[in-house]
Amino acid sequence: MTAPSPSAAFPLSMAGEGETVRVVSILGGTGMALRVAELGLNVGSELVVRQRQGAGLVVGRGEMRFALGGGMAHKILVARLQD
Repeated sequence: MTAPSPSAAFPLSMAGEGETVRVVSILGGTGMALRVAELGLNVGSELVVRQRQGAGLVVGRGEMRFALGGGMAHKILVARLQD
C-alpha cells in the first residue's frame, strides 16, 4: 500500500462503511487531542469504518472498536489507503 496524500484528506465522518482509512490530522484543541489519544487514535492510525449510525460511526482499529459522534468524527481527517 502506498502512503496517502495529505491533499486527499477528508473528515472521517465522510468515510463509507467498510472503508479503510489512515488518520492524517486531528483538528481541535488540546481537549480533542487528549480525548482522541486516550482512545489510541493518532496520526498514522489505520481505521476501518464498521458501521454508520446517523452522524456517528463505529470504527475499528485492530481488535478494538470505538463509537464516535459526528462532531468528533468530523474533526479527524483521514485519507483512503490505496493498493
